[in-house]
Amino acid sequence: QVQLVESGGGLVQAGGSLRLSCAASGRPLSSYAMAWFRQAPGKEREFVGGMNWSGVSTYYADSVKGRFTISRDNAKNTVWLQMNSLKPEDTATYYCAASSRYYSAYSSSYDYWGQGTQVTVSS
Repeated sequence: QVQLVESGGGLVQAGGSLRLSCAASGRPLSSYAMAWFRQAPGKEREFVGGMNWSGVSTYYADSVKGRFTISRDNAKNTVWLQMNSLKPEDTATYYCAASSRYYSAYSSSYDYWGQGTQVTVSS
């Protein structure tokens, strides 16, 4: 079992930045591909970006490409999502997720989920 806890969300003005953290416990994070998803009220959960177990390979949704960056430190069992140039449409609850297989844009590929952290971007 892997427990994931997100933190770092909050209220920020458009154009600002936030850095979300996802701390893992239970098993070494190095065994898992990781991803971030988000869900806005009334909308389906959507893929934000993913990273393979080593951090060498990453993939981002077009909506965040060039603005968001995923990183990880397996020694610290932590994954981060650096969000720059935030827009009001980035407002959502952000979730990190772990997959024992591979990273993908499909939520069904992920075995473990955090509880989410709220990000609100004001215009």
